[in-house]
Amino acid sequence: MAPIPGSGLAKGLAVTLRTMTRKTVTEQYPDALPELPPRTRGVIGLFEENCTVCMLCARECPDWCIYIDSHKETVPAAAPGGRERSRNVLDRFAIDFSLCMYCGICIEVCPFDALFWSPEFEYAETDIHELTHERDKLREWMWTVPAPPALDPGAEEPKEIAAARKTADKLAAVAQDEPREGES
Repeated sequence: MAPIPGSGLAKGLAVTLRTMTRKTVTEQYPDALPELPPRTRGVIGLFEENCTVCMLCARECPDWCIYIDSHKETVPAAAPGGRERSRNVLDRFAIDFSLCMYCGICIEVCPFDALFWSPEFEYAETDIHELTHERDKLREWMWTVPAPPALDPGAEEPKEIAAARKTADKLAAVAQDEPREGES
């Protein structure tokens, strides 16, 4: 069946008339900040204390936009007669947001929870070279990361917390059973 001539024009005009009668909603952006969903993906924040310089985030990044530099440091033995250990110390952690495609792979593969999504989205620059943000800026964005959603009240307690609670209860029971100094 052949389309009726002018039916496309009529459909287009119908859409135009429908939208003309609706009230417009304009966000006055710089004056009024938008209401963002709770887990909005903005930029990536770095919790530097958790970073062990394992390089997983940089290796798994499809855009190769994460730059990490580190050096090894010797840590003295914890106990007398023990051996010294060496550990990596983070010198540079930078993300080039002009290359980043915000896929989140780096956050997913981080085994130590050092990277998080921040809802911060106002980081535009006039020069593309200034979109490479170093660890001090990434650390600032870390404090805008919202707390994780509350656990479901009907859910099981996480096994880590259950094990820690069980150990704490045992230690408390042992401490109660031991006589205190000066008591017989």
